[in-house]
Amino acid sequence: MTTDQAPLDFSIVIPVYFNEGSLSATMDKIKSEVLAAGTWKSEVIFVDDGSGDGSLNELLGICRANPGLVKVIKFTRNFGQVQALMAGYNLARGKCVISLSADGQDPVNLINDMLKAHFEERCEIVICAREGRDESAYRIWTSRLFYALMRVLGFGNMPPGGFDYVLLGRKAVDAILRNREAHPFWQGQILWTGFKPKIIPYHRLQRTTGKSRWSFGRKLTYLLDGILSYSFVPIRLMSLAGIAVAFSGFLYAALILILRLLGGIPVQGWAPLMIIVLVIGGFQMLMLGIIGEYVWRTLAQSRQRAPYVIEEIFN
Repeated sequence: MTTDQAPLDFSIVIPVYFNEGSLSATMDKIKSEVLAAGTWKSEVIFVDDGSGDGSLNELLGICRANPGLVKVIKFTRNFGQVQALMAGYNLARGKCVISLSADGQDPVNLINDMLKAHFEERCEIVICAREGRDESAYRIWTSRLFYALMRVLGFGNMPPGGFDYVLLGRKAVDAILRNREAHPFWQGQILWTGFKPKIIPYHRLQRTTGKSRWSFGRKLTYLLDGILSYSFVPIRLMSLAGIAVAFSGFLYAALILILRLLGGIPVQGWAPLMIIVLVIGGFQMLMLGIIGEYVWRTLAQSRQRAPYVIEEIFN
């Protein structure tokens, strides 16, 4: 948190990536549904994560129209949604920080419930968990598969539908920022803190402007970040698989020896041998790939590179 100014009641951090057309509507909803009462001291931080459309120009217009309320951070390039959130957390002055999507799919009025839970019920973490979503069957099922794997391999307390809409108290924010992970799994970092979250279920709305940039490749990379950062299950599965393959090899060798002594080798020709070589070779390459993912993340962490580069801050 910056120390050159007095703290506020809360900050809203909004990552922006190709969200032209939805930003002004999102800001209008924040003002009408959350700030209209005028009882909170707050700020709204937009982080332009290298958008290639007119998002920045729209943000600058919002900033000029809301002096003292809106701050815009511009990255030099696309560093990813999680890094955009971290940049917002670093500059946020609120006693708590709320992450909100820029595409209008998260109901803004839930912020009031989140603030009540934090300030009145003393909840350090408040999670708005998706219990349904107005999206295509493909996106729904891939999301369910993603978070089901995370529940099995890393976090048993992960909400089945996942979450992106969350309030973090200052203690939780500071704990996350201290980690400085090179490949952060944001939801995992929140659950890792150990603070018991309050869950508010909600239905994710349909996107009305633009299209999602959350591609299958990004999902796969993020899944690997989550599993490899917080779980040793892949390494343990490799060990168990190695034991199973070695044991099978010993059994097969014993079978060959016995049959040889009894009068002949039952299998002849190169086809069975090639099958075994290809299966074992593919299995070894898969295991090396898993080890390589762990090694790469260890190397990235040891380099201590800056997670993002800010080109300019508009205030």
